[in-house]
Amino acid sequence: MGRQFLAARVLQTAEARLTKGGLRIPTIRADVFAPMKNGPETAPAWLKAVAKVAPSETLTRPYPVQHTERRDRKSGRKLHPHRNMFRPTRIVHPEDELRRDFFRDHPWELARPRMLLELDGQDARHRDWSKGLRQPGMALSGECVVQRQLWLMENHGLSKQAAYDVARKEFYHLRHQEEVERRLAVEEARMYGAYFGQDYNRVGMQLEDAAYERWKKWAGEQIAQIDLQRAEAYSSVVDEAEEIEAAVL
Repeated sequence: MGRQFLAARVLQTAEARLTKGGLRIPTIRADVFAPMKNGPETAPAWLKAVAKVAPSETLTRPYPVQHTERRDRKSGRKLHPHRNMFRPTRIVHPEDELRRDFFRDHPWELARPRMLLELDGQDARHRDWSKGLRQPGMALSGECVVQRQLWLMENHGLSKQAAYDVARKEFYHLRHQEEVERRLAVEEARMYGAYFGQDYNRVGMQLEDAAYERWKKWAGEQIAQIDLQRAEAYSSVVDEAEEIEAAVL
């Protein structure tokens, strides 16, 4: 069975069905996309997109852009494309390794809430990492350490470990400053009569203790019931033995 070319002509087929009486409507292409009152059908929603980005007419798969070169680990020579040559290559950024190292050393930073909303999608261009980890409109996080470390490596010529130590020291200092400010704010609020309820950890511990007490009560009742059944079974055996002994005598 030969190749099927129906999918390659889906645009021409859809436009042909928008004709009336077998003749094309004498309008420009932009008018074809609008719903037609006199036509047999209305234009589908995907027609405009397919007209702008038409399906490929070549039967060969294009060779993807190679972002990284495959080289032999021992000799370092460039390797020929392997059997997955048409598969898109992996895109690797310099920040990936730095980000992986930081969150491996600080796994609890992943538990902190993050703000994922951006203004125009280009917020990173408005950051100036030469001024430190504090950036306007961005909360202190592990990403600040990664970008600061990368800036130090590219502009000051520091090694990966040296830049990591500098950025990490600044990060610890700012985190400690945040903790002190938060503790002082709580103490000041309590001094003026504010009342803070229990935190989530304490509430969770109380719920866990209550569940444990309910389970302990249920387990005691089950143990008492099992002991009672065992005692009843033993007493019935003793009564049967006494009856047999009385019958023999």
